[in-house]
Amino acid sequence: MTEATRTVQTVTGSAHPSELGRTLIHEHVLVGFPGWNLDAKAPPFKRAEVMARAIDQMQELADIGVGTFVDPCPMDLGRDVEFLADLSQRSGMRIVCTTGAYFEAEGITYTFRHLPVEEITAIYVKEIIDGIGETGIKAGAVKIATGSRRVSDYERKLVTAGARAARATGAPLISHTQDASCGHDQIDIVTGEGVSAERLVVGHSDGIDDPGYHRSLAERGAFVGFDRFGISLIVSDEVRVRNVLKLARAGHTRRILLSHDSIVCWRGRPVPYANSYEEVLAQLPDWRPTAILTKIVPQLLAGGLSTEDVETILVDNPRRLFSAA
Repeated sequence: MTEATRTVQTVTGSAHPSELGRTLIHEHVLVGFPGWNLDAKAPPFKRAEVMARAIDQMQELADIGVGTFVDPCPMDLGRDVEFLADLSQRSGMRIVCTTGAYFEAEGITYTFRHLPVEEITAIYVKEIIDGIGETGIKAGAVKIATGSRRVSDYERKLVTAGARAARATGAPLISHTQDASCGHDQIDIVTGEGVSAERLVVGHSDGIDDPGYHRSLAERGAFVGFDRFGISLIVSDEVRVRNVLKLARAGHTRRILLSHDSIVCWRGRPVPYANSYEEVLAQLPDWRPTAILTKIVPQLLAGGLSTEDVETILVDNPRRLFSAA
């Protein structure tokens, strides 16, 4: 399949990769840890209020030149594709959702632990080809995820299923890595299933100050996700900017993707020690999906990237990810 014939599935229909424009490759509208709906003490989910806030955020992104918002929320973290479709129609923002499941320690594991890899692959393929549930809304990419430092048997099965679904459908893979580890394991599994590394984003690779690790992923052909800008409790944005510049100077501008892993609404209580999402945001003042274009890009330009380099990262690289098949 060539770029001329490749289409990207969005929550409101198909688009050509050339239509994506500036793309945030890893953001979220809704997220809820498994069991969020069982927490009677959590703040209630008020759909209309969340929708209004999400529309405002999408319009703010559009105003600064963002064309596509990729939400790789796995099926077990509160994914709501009908909400995304409604949001896209109301705001005009192009939104891509994903199939796939989260890593073992923080996902829902019982059913998928017992299903064989062939059945899980078929589920992913169905969500890409036919649509999710009865909605008719099709996933445009596959989410894969691994835990910290090692890939469990469960995670290996799900990553294998994700790679096979990507091979069958042409959809790209967007990953979660815990503690910026196991990126090479993900590449090994994906390429072992006959899928090119250039169809994989190794997500959250910016969670470690290790330019050698970033370069090693790029040298294998994968996209390197610097996709947690604003989450300064893990790594400062100053370090992230420095490492993006180092990877670009090493000749890998075409392997860099940027995002924030931001969340419009966190269903339930986000972490054991926070009673509301507002408490989290108070600790992370720059964790906003506008930060890359308003704050980070000027720093990259001041650090030596050209405007052409920035457009390569924000426009060309996502287009190539969704074109490669």
